[in-house]
Amino acid sequence: MNGLPGNDLFSADGDDEEYDDAGSPGAVRLRPRSPLAVRMRPRTVDEVVGQQHLLGPGSPLRTLAQSADERNPAGPSSVMLWGPPGTGKTTLAHVVARGTGRKFVELSAITAGVKDVRRVMDQALTDRDLHGVTTILFLDEIHRFNKAQQDALLPAVENRWVVLMAATTENPSFSVVSPLLSRSLLLTLKPLTEADISALLLRAVEDERGLAGRVTLSGEALEHLVRLAAGDARRGLTALEAAAGVAYSERDQDTEVPEVTLKHAEEALDVAALRYDRAGDQHYDITSAFIKSLRGSDVDAALHYLARMLESGEDPRFISRRLIISASEDVGMADPTALQTAVAAAQAVQLIGMPEGRIILAEAVVHIATAPKSNAAYNGINAAIADVRAGRGQGVPSHLRDAHYPGAKQLGHGKGYKYSHDAPHGVARQQYAPDDLVGRNYYEPTGNGVERDISARLERLRGIIRGEKP
Repeated sequence: MNGLPGNDLFSADGDDEEYDDAGSPGAVRLRPRSPLAVRMRPRTVDEVVGQQHLLGPGSPLRTLAQSADERNPAGPSSVMLWGPPGTGKTTLAHVVARGTGRKFVELSAITAGVKDVRRVMDQALTDRDLHGVTTILFLDEIHRFNKAQQDALLPAVENRWVVLMAATTENPSFSVVSPLLSRSLLLTLKPLTEADISALLLRAVEDERGLAGRVTLSGEALEHLVRLAAGDARRGLTALEAAAGVAYSERDQDTEVPEVTLKHAEEALDVAALRYDRAGDQHYDITSAFIKSLRGSDVDAALHYLARMLESGEDPRFISRRLIISASEDVGMADPTALQTAVAAAQAVQLIGMPEGRIILAEAVVHIATAPKSNAAYNGINAAIADVRAGRGQGVPSHLRDAHYPGAKQLGHGKGYKYSHDAPHGVARQQYAPDDLVGRNYYEPTGNGVERDISARLERLRGIIRGEKP
């Protein structure tokens, strides 16, 4: 604490203060503190939030983070850290940097070039051979390196002049050269869960490196910040620091410990807190409105509800599944390409991720909402299931039964079957339905979209198959 009113939340600790040589009153000059996300970086593996599937005893990351053990017959392995932003790639690197007995060097592929890499490798070889020190090279954004730059790393990694610790948000199978990938272990980081983010924010409020208990955090504000973090720890901590700044500036007295409320979080982030409980009424109400807007061909309302779901942190995979169902149930054969669009959107969202995935989902919404509508296929399968449950459709006509196993022909199986391709137009007059369902129609196409043509064709097909028309 420096005694300056209004500054004690974000003022520097003693090490971060500069004093005027004259020693005049008020001469303390404060340097801005490091961002909360930087101050809250774990110092040990045990402090890391999430990624526990990569941090078990004996795991490559834990081995890198621990002090060098000459008795261990296995040396440290080079690793590729692949995961979305904010999942802890840089954090893990800084934890590793605290290990003793090794030299840690950090480069960014955004600013570093081949000369920088070779300089590190030359020094690492010297340190290894003359001083017995292993160099750990953390290379952030390795996907920014071109093939030649990545190839320059190969000798050092292969001969373990350096232990490479590379981080990327891009799929290494496409962004990292195969020789380098084969010499490293690929470790996939998962998005942090809401519980992980919540625990991290609460720790940041109390931790001396964080806000040191100089504010409190309401439950509503915590929920809002966790939702907006969307699995990104850095984003969550940055949002918390901004909201705490608003709360602290609005406190009534210097001695008061202000509470960060939902209002403060909204003011700091300029994002309205949407009432949307993914396990409650709002989830079902908005989803219902979304589906009914698609069915009702109101593309603008459908895009609105899509936006509300996305901004509230709804899982895009859930939205994708609803689009596939809508394309099948409400569009159906009136526009068969709607289902193709919906399935492609679901796959593309998994490949691309958010936030760009919103564009793909919007395209699918526009296609489905503006497509001609038909629930004929939906009604058809429901009617067929109802007959099956009612006990109709007993048996299979003998000429359609399997005749390949021994003794089948003696039972009359397959006798009289007409091979469709031998008939004119590839359609033969023949009974396919069970005896008690002959003439039963399940699929009744509408006159909308593609089904206009299907309706006329279906009438001709049924006429030929059932012998109703020559």
